[in-house]
This record gives sequence, C-alpha cells and structure tokens, in this order.
Amino acid sequence: MARFVGRRLLYLLPVLLAVSLLTFLIASLLPGDLAYTILGDQATPEKLAALRAQMGLDLPIWQRYLQWLWDVLQGDFGRSFRTGETVLSAVLDRLPVSLELMVLAMGGGLLLGIPLAILCAVKSGSALDRFLTGLAFGKLSLPSFMVAILLIYLFAVQLGWLPATGYVPLAEDPIGNLRSFVLPALTLAFAEWPALMRVLRSDMIATLQEDYIAMAKAKGLRPARILLVHALKPSSLTLVTVTGINIGRLIGGAVIVETIFALPGIGRLLIGAIYARDFIILQGVVLFVATGFVVVNFIVDMLYAVLDPRIRHGRA
Repeated sequence: MARFVGRRLLYLLPVLLAVSLLTFLIASLLPGDLAYTILGDQATPEKLAALRAQMGLDLPIWQRYLQWLWDVLQGDFGRSFRTGETVLSAVLDRLPVSLELMVLAMGGGLLLGIPLAILCAVKSGSALDRFLTGLAFGKLSLPSFMVAILLIYLFAVQLGWLPATGYVPLAEDPIGNLRSFVLPALTLAFAEWPALMRVLRSDMIATLQEDYIAMAKAKGLRPARILLVHALKPSSLTLVTVTGINIGRLIGGAVIVETIFALPGIGRLLIGAIYARDFIILQGVVLFVATGFVVVNFIVDMLYAVLDPRIRHGRA
C-alpha cells in the first residue's frame, strides 16, 4: 500500500505543476491591462510604466510564471488591489462556507441516490424501476437555478419555514446556520442524486448477476447482507469516481447557488473577482479550486485501493 501511495504521489507532482501553469496562463492572457485596472482614472504613462515594473508585468511571461510559482510555494498568493486583502486570507475566510455546503449537498445526494439505486437494482425492469429512472432523467434536465427558485417559493415564501437568503455562522447560532443551508444544500442534492443513482444502479445490476452472489444466496445469507456487503462494495467504484468529480466541482462553490442564496463562499468570491476584474484574486481562487480538484481525485484513487485490493497490487 505504501508503494501504491508513493507512485500516486509521484504522478501528482507533474499534474499540480501543470495546473499551476494553466492557472497562471488563464489570468495572464485575459484581455486588459492589470496596471491600468489598478490605477483607474489616475493612470498616466509614467505611473503605468512604474507599476508594471513594480509588479513585474514588463518581464517575459516565463519569468513572471517562475516568480509567481516561487511566491506560491512560499504561501504568497498575492493581494487584492481593491481591498488589500491577501488571496490566502480571502480563500480561508470563505472556505468553511463552501465546505459546509459541499458536505451537506453530497451527503444529501448520497442519502437519496444510494437507497434508490439499490431499490432499482433489486426491482430491475419493474414499474418502480422505470418510474425512478424516468424521474432521474427528468431531474437531470431541470437546471439548479430553477430548483432553487421553486424551493424558495415553496419553503420561504409560501410556508415561511426557512430563510430565502442569508448566512448565519455556525459558531454564532448552530440552528440558524443549518436553517440557512437547508435550501442551498437541497438544491445541490437534487442535482447530484440522479447521476449517482444511475451509475450505481447499472453496476449493481451487473454485480447481482455474478456467480459469487448466487453462491451467497445458496448459502442462505440474508438478502440485506448480500446487497449491502457482497454487492454494494464491488459496485461502488464508479460511484466513488462520480462522487469525487462532483466534490471537486463543489470545492469551488456552486457559483449559481451561492449567488442565489447569498452565501459568502468561494463561488461568490470568484464571481466578485470576475466582475471587478481583480485578476490577482481570480488567479488565486482558480489555483486553489484546481488544486483541490486534483487532491480530491488523488483521494479517490486511494479509495479504489481500499474497495478493490487488486488495484494496489497492479492486477486490476
């Protein structure tokens, strides 16, 4: 297992290097002049030249990348020219909001998707299976912002049970914090469960036809044990893959959902940086999100080895 982890870590380093290069190029090649954006109405040729020299904008792009990468490795991601806030501080202040939303959304999606997938696999071809499969397809065609508006109208406007927008810190009021996350988390959970259900249903149908499942039934094992122990675990590889991809996407915050529900997460930070043309914040947030996505997929690789020992021995 240690050798398996070591090999994966070696593969991770060039990927992270490529991520940093692409992130730098995305921000550096955007149209516009960062020095002119910072100076605004006070921009003069002399001030522009001085600021470009100060920020290294007059250097070749490869030198700027190496300098930026060296600063990042030392923990210096830059500083917003609008607020003076460091990128690292801005991300860390908003990260708990996006992480809480991610955990609640993925937890809700798994709680909905896994039981429904098992039910559809057991009842494969039945009217219930066809109904749930059709419902999943229908939900995939429904955009998240429409679900968010419907949930706000029902639970906030009509019933008045939950707040429509706003955020309450967990340390300040745990109950208020959970109430402020119910609708955003439900919005994302409703978007996640159809894909999770579909992939797990397909894999479990194939697994339930394997010989060792027939052997387990012949031994008289309880159906619940066969499903949850012998069938669910080997059927979970694709589910883990899809979950890892979705978690990586949610690390950046569900931009639309955070905007609709006014949650101060990383997604809203990213949108604010785009609107304000704050390229330094934009570059730092994109790097953080991309790195988080890579790390999550590394963890998914580790879960593969736990679910199927053949993988870590190179015989899968």
